[in-house]
Amino acid sequence: MPITYRLAKDFNVAANIIRAQVAPNQVGTLVVELSGDIDQLDAAMDWMRAHDITISLASREILIDEESCVHCGLCTGVCPTEALHLNRESFQLNFTRSRCVVCEQCIPTCPVQAISTNL
Repeated sequence: MPITYRLAKDFNVAANIIRAQVAPNQVGTLVVELSGDIDQLDAAMDWMRAHDITISLASREILIDEESCVHCGLCTGVCPTEALHLNRESFQLNFTRSRCVVCEQCIPTCPVQAISTNL
């Protein structure tokens, strides 16, 4: 049974898949944003650990080098949570860290390599 199905059905936890690298009969990786009641989230994580699913909470963060950034806006087009957006008046890049799920889609998109992670 798929993990996301179990999370929704058994724990009432919504799983928003940000990025997936999976293949049959191989170990895969999912970057998932989970939402729901905190107690249900804890129970869901316990269930995943009991099924040998390794969980890494997003302790990494996206870093933006303000001096290198040219505010082109290319990164805003790939940001699934709209954590990156251009200010319509100043055309400056704004980053709302609390919305970022560290999917890293913005990193290869930046033409001047102004975006990185802290790892």
